[in-house]
Amino acid sequence: MKPRALVTGGAGFLGSHLCDALLAEGYSVIAVDNLLTGRMSNIEHLRREGNFEFLQIDINRPFDCGPVNYVFHFASPASPVDYMVHGIDTLKVGSLGTMQALEIAHKNHAKYLFASTSECYGDPLEHPQKETYWGNVNTIGPRSVYDEAKRFSEALTMAYHRYHAVDTRMVRIFNTYGPRMQLNDGRVIPNFMKQALRGDHLTVYGDGKQTRSFCYVTDEVDGFLRLSKTDEHFPVNIGNPNEFTVLQCAERVIAITGSKSKIRYEDLPQDDPKQRRPDISKARKLLGWEPKIGLDEGLKMSLEYFRDAVAAEMPAKA
Repeated sequence: MKPRALVTGGAGFLGSHLCDALLAEGYSVIAVDNLLTGRMSNIEHLRREGNFEFLQIDINRPFDCGPVNYVFHFASPASPVDYMVHGIDTLKVGSLGTMQALEIAHKNHAKYLFASTSECYGDPLEHPQKETYWGNVNTIGPRSVYDEAKRFSEALTMAYHRYHAVDTRMVRIFNTYGPRMQLNDGRVIPNFMKQALRGDHLTVYGDGKQTRSFCYVTDEVDGFLRLSKTDEHFPVNIGNPNEFTVLQCAERVIAITGSKSKIRYEDLPQDDPKQRRPDISKARKLLGWEPKIGLDEGLKMSLEYFRDAVAAEMPAKA
């Protein structure tokens, strides 16, 4: 009998790619999503898959999806555009939603993996960031609805492990990109790809010297699956340790799209991290994992998707 996995946020960018990977590994998958930020188009290719089921439900309330062997909790708005608009919903899914997901794991004696974030490190004073770093987070700033929801979810996950012996894991995800991202995602690569393909100037905030580390989605999901098979209960960074300035990323996007766009500068948003780069020593040692796809290759692999998405948004010619 196939193992059965529950994926919350299963119609989202990362959740849908995880569903693909779990099905390829022989799981029967049930994806749940309230479609606040998830999209049915992300899982349309799975609708006729016999081992896949989708339920449109609000995981902040108790729900029953039947027996499961694994719970992958990926539900949450993840882009600044989304969580700035849906701040209360973000806090709810990081508290009530996480508790419901953990209750399902507890009830079914199922393994559990929580999708946390590098945002737990805030605007870090340690560089690169190790899992042992406690972070530099503004608890009442505009980004706090996301940062603190994830930090609370980590505390709740560890509490269920300590007090209820739930077999938990936590992955801290760094900047990830690839097909199925929303054009209005608000994160660096979708913004740049959209602007370059439209012929608009690319918006760089501040002086563009702030850094990010970009991991292609298939590498990221490979790290999730490897972590899911371990007995590690403390957070593990999964991300690409190759660091780029935002300005360098913009220049790469312009080159790969063949765009004639230029760079324009705007003020840096409040609490925008100046540096973000994972220390993946733990993932290398524990999982034998490191990313394989470099930024140029990943951008080229994403280009057709973003080109189609931009074309779909353009007004039809009369």
